[in-house]
Amino acid sequence: MTTTVRRALLLLLLTPLLYVLAGAPQAAFAHTELVSSSPKDGADLAKAPGHLTLTFDEAVDLADVRVLTVGGDRLPVSRAPGGGTDAVRVALPAREHGELAVMWSVVDAEDGHASSGRIALTIGAPAAKTGGEAAASAPAPSPSLRKALVAARWAGYLALALFVGGLAFVVLLWPRGAAEPRSRALLVLAWTVGLPATVASIGLQGAYGTLGGLRDALRPTTYADLLATEPGVVLAARALVWVLAAVVLGALLQGGARTSRSPGWRVGALAVTFGLLRTTGMTGHSSEGPEPTWGAVADFVHLLGASLWIGGLAVLALAVLPRRRVGELAVVVPGYSRLAAVSVTGIVGAGLVLAWQVVGSYDALLHTSYGQLLLLKTGVLGAVLLAAFASRQWVRTRLDLAVLLRGDAATVRPFGYSVAAETGLVLVVLAVTSLLVTADPGR
Repeated sequence: MTTTVRRALLLLLLTPLLYVLAGAPQAAFAHTELVSSSPKDGADLAKAPGHLTLTFDEAVDLADVRVLTVGGDRLPVSRAPGGGTDAVRVALPAREHGELAVMWSVVDAEDGHASSGRIALTIGAPAAKTGGEAAASAPAPSPSLRKALVAARWAGYLALALFVGGLAFVVLLWPRGAAEPRSRALLVLAWTVGLPATVASIGLQGAYGTLGGLRDALRPTTYADLLATEPGVVLAARALVWVLAAVVLGALLQGGARTSRSPGWRVGALAVTFGLLRTTGMTGHSSEGPEPTWGAVADFVHLLGASLWIGGLAVLALAVLPRRRVGELAVVVPGYSRLAAVSVTGIVGAGLVLAWQVVGSYDALLHTSYGQLLLLKTGVLGAVLLAAFASRQWVRTRLDLAVLLRGDAATVRPFGYSVAAETGLVLVVLAVTSLLVTADPGR
């Protein structure tokens, strides 16, 4: 076993311990949902009630609960007398007869996901429904806002993988890569995308939680409101870690290979890596389910393995292979092949834990949108692994020939094709992952 593989295994094995030492998350549950209402939805009442009581499956903050009339007027919300922190009272408008409909929404304090629904009551003799009441449905974020949030998530995941995996590739396999213009440009691009994507996610997540539109994502009040919540604090912390990452990246760009071998710089790089991975996992579904701590640890390992694999793959494809240096191919390619094998093992193992944690059953896996997206991700990942297997076979059977032929283009080309296919499919996996984060969990 080489030094590179031993280091990668040690990092993967120490991850749970580091995570616990840093403070594993407390128990969390699925997205906040409505348990009951009084009066019940669809009730026929002789007299209009003065208020409506909503009871949720977990404690809610009054600021996170919004109740609107069909016309869009926001109704006052207060704590239900004699109730706990999971119940709220809604003051209803006066209505003599006909249908009284309201739309409610609540933002989950853990991950900022918004749940919503509609409650309709019939007062006295049923009246003819107006067009607005008949067509009214539960409020939901605008499709364009959801697409923008998914795009920001995708950019954030890609930047994370390129930055963390690129740094690891340079430190573990290719110290000279710190002076290679292509690898330096890749790391700078990752940072340039990562910080703006995180900042944009704050506004988009805030507008998503309030069921707003794209314009709401640009308002300062949206940022201020979200930063007062737990998801906002996590996103702000991630943005600050990206700022610290600029210091680590700047030192590497200035010092080159000498800096990449420095113990002090490596400690700083490890701290930034840990911070980026941890804050990224805290905004997902990993802590939901029966064992939130193990789910969070599995998510951390999953992100770490994916970053080592994807970021290293990008450096290999865009910086190492175009050079066709015989000495580099002989050392770097086998080293990355072994590192990728370790990373994929961590990805698959952690992915199984996450599937059990978040989905919870075969029925949910097959019959929920979250489960179906997870199956799609698994299918694309299987295609990626086939391309990775082809790359590994080339390393085993053709690398020596490529070295003897001094990096002959015709010999190296098949390996380049399989790496390019692997890279393209990985981008699809990241896109599906971004959709999973904004979807309701199967459980």
